[in-house]
Order: sequence, then C-alpha cells, then structure tokens
Amino acid sequence: MSVDGRKVGVEVALRAALRRELAGAVALRRELHAAPRVSGEEGPTMRRVLRALPAGGVVEHVAGTGAVVRIGGGGASVGVRGELDALPIAERTGVVWAAGNGAMHACGHDVHLAAVVAVARAVAAVSSGEVDLGVVEEAAAEGAAEAAGRRANGHGGVNGHAVGVSEGGARDTSEMVTEAAEAVAEAAAEGAAEAVAEAVTGGGLAPLVVVLQPREETFPSGAADVVTSGVLTRHHVQAMIGAHVQPVLPAGTVACAPGPVNAASDEFRVTVKGVEGHAAYPHLTRDPVLAMAQVIVAAQQLVSRVADPMAPTVVTFGTVSAGTTPNAVPVEAVARGTLRTMSQEWRERLYRRFTQVVEDTARAYGCVAEVEIFPGEPILVNDPALAARAGERLREHGWAVDDELRSCGADDFARYGDVAASLMMFVGVDAAKGLHSPAFLPGDAAVEAVAEALLAGYLAAVPSAADGR
Repeated sequence: MSVDGRKVGVEVALRAALRRELAGAVALRRELHAAPRVSGEEGPTMRRVLRALPAGGVVEHVAGTGAVVRIGGGGASVGVRGELDALPIAERTGVVWAAGNGAMHACGHDVHLAAVVAVARAVAAVSSGEVDLGVVEEAAAEGAAEAAGRRANGHGGVNGHAVGVSEGGARDTSEMVTEAAEAVAEAAAEGAAEAVAEAVTGGGLAPLVVVLQPREETFPSGAADVVTSGVLTRHHVQAMIGAHVQPVLPAGTVACAPGPVNAASDEFRVTVKGVEGHAAYPHLTRDPVLAMAQVIVAAQQLVSRVADPMAPTVVTFGTVSAGTTPNAVPVEAVARGTLRTMSQEWRERLYRRFTQVVEDTARAYGCVAEVEIFPGEPILVNDPALAARAGERLREHGWAVDDELRSCGADDFARYGDVAASLMMFVGVDAAKGLHSPAFLPGDAAVEAVAEALLAGYLAAVPSAADGR
C-alpha cells in the first residue's frame, strides 16, 4: 500500500486536533442554542463566538452585526461560513438548554457555528505546531481502522465487495483493517513532523478566513453585505466552504453534489383590489377575496403547465390577508409568497408569466391586481472540482457521500459564488422534526459531523488557495 506520508500527516494532524476540540465545541453549541438572537440582533452571538476562536486572528467587523476573522499568514486563503442568526420561533424541545426568549436556533446555526470554531481552532493548532505527534500517530491508526471497517461493510459510498476482494480473491476484513491502519499510521508518523513543520512555515496549510455572517434568515441578505464590503477580496479568499444540517439525510451521510444544489428564491406581494360592500349584496361588490382565491389556484398552473418539467419550480403563497369583519366584502386582499427555480433563464420569464396570470385572473372577476416582485437569493452552484475532492476525502474517512441531493430551498451562501469558488454540503442528522420546526433538535453528534464536512471542504480547497498565491 502506497501512502503519501506528508499529505497523510497534514490531514491526520488536523483531524487529531479537531477531535481535541469537539467537547468544547459541543458545550459552545449548547450555550449558543440557549441564547439565540434573531436577524439584525446577533451582536452578542458574534462576540461570544469571537471569544471562542483562537487568539491572534485578524478581526474585521462587517455587515452590521457580523465579523470576519483571518487565521494564518498572508496570501490566498480559504473561507468557512457560520450563520449567526436564529428564527423568531418559540422553542418546544424540552431540553434543559432550550431557549426561552421567543427565538430559536431551529435551522442548526448553533451547530454550524460550533463546528466552525472547532475547525478554526484545529487549523490554528496545527499551523502553530501545537499538535503532539504521538497523538497524530494514534489518531491515524484509529481513523484508518474506523474508515476501513465502514468500507468493508459497504458504507461510506464504497462498494463493500470491491473493497474486500484483491487479486488473490476474498480477504478477511480484519486483515484489511489492520493493514490500512498500520500503513496510514506509519505514513503519518513519517510525514507528520515534516507536514506540521511545513504548515508552520506556510507551505502546508492555507490561511483560514472565518466568516461570522448575520441575517441568513431574512432579507436583505447578510451574505450580500459581506461580499459588497470587499472583505473577501482583501483577504484573497479563493474558495468558500459551508455545511448545513439536513434531517432528510440519515446521520453519517454528507451530500456534496456538483453544480446547482439550491434554488433561486424571490419574494412577491400581490394586492387584489375590488369594490367593498355588504356580504348580503355580493352583486353590488367586486369581491377581492374570491379573486385572490382564483389567483392562488391559477398560479399553480405555472408549475404544471408552463414551466419546463426539467426546470424545478415552486410557487408558494405563504400569507393571505383580507377584511376585518365576517359580514362585509373588503376592498382588497393581500398575499405574499415565494417563487423558486433552478433555472436562471426561466427565473426571468417566470416573473413576467406570474404577473400576467395574476393580473388576468383578477380582471376576470372584476378586480385589479398589483404585483411586486423582490429578487432574492441566486441559484447556489457548487464548484465541481471542490465537490469531487471533498467527497473523496469524506469517503476516505468512512462517510457515506450523496452526489445527487438538491432542493428548492435557498441560502444566501450562493452570493459567495460571485467572488470565489464555493461548496455547500448538507450533513445528515438524527433529528425527529424538520428544519424550522419548534421541536427541531439535532443531537450533539451533529457538531462533529458538520466539522468533519467543513474540514474536508477546507482540505479540498487548499490546492485552489495554493494556485492563488
């Protein structure tokens, strides 16, 4: 078995350092979860995370309540994002560390932040040579045995039969595990000293730029403000890495598909105006409620009969309001919602067709409609090379990798793709309820899973940073 000891040394040193940080990261996660701050009010969260990051980083405050911290020397760097904000949801999880202020980390941002801190501290420790090489060797053996065992059982995205068969036929799994562990441990022992020394001098690890981003859950986007500030350009960020918990995936699985993985999402407001009057005399009115009901139904035909079936599209009416009393026809009805699609070309035409359908339907009921569209987040596109390299590293360490998962969810992480290669991964967690539920609560193991994904993304991006020097 041929193993590049220098490469193994760097990666194993980082993973050993990361393991050392996990207990503290879990404690931080619970602390952040208990004290959530909604969008625009994240200052206390940002300051707490800054205190948890390694000392000596260069700090810049951005986007009002956000911050960017550079760990490492000059030159091209790799960025990782942690979202600061919580949602205005009253928590119903029942844990002793539940929030009680009417806000909640119901989208996993507490997990993301804790994982970002763990990765940042691990990178800082390896860069400064603080990692004990004996610990590195031990971690190499443990990690190799764990990963090989998973592969032998058919997990981690590798065919178990293929792993267990060699030129001489079937091999005993324990033999494979032992051989892999010994080979990697030996390579790590040989390469770790050189690798860590190289990291300290700036040749092995790229500087890490931690982006503590506010307002991911609201508009206007915090990511847009970070990009507009120019801070990523000043720090020569060549790649941005993100990871998000995803309960639709099983624990132990990470999705890092290439290309579009999240939809563009735009908000709309529709106002239908009619003629008010007494509910007993509908013939003397022009009922905007009835017209709005038909608008809602008609707009769904954009998905089933106008959009290309190969271009995912969702039209959602999230709020509808009209009137103040049950025995009167109101003068207007107002609805708000979102338009989502994975196709930029269709996105622009969708605006026009949606407006046309709304206006024409309202007119058929004697009413007039006004349509306002507020462009939101762009399509989130993963860099194919980053996705492939991160997936390879995750598989090497026994994680199952999903190369296909995409959704019509939206994330302002897409904004970072305007200035750097970007990768958003989705990390399976053991949560009984879904995202944005008042009962959503991934287990503490999610902190390690997200941190492992972020570390894989960082390592995948290091070649890009090296090319940018």
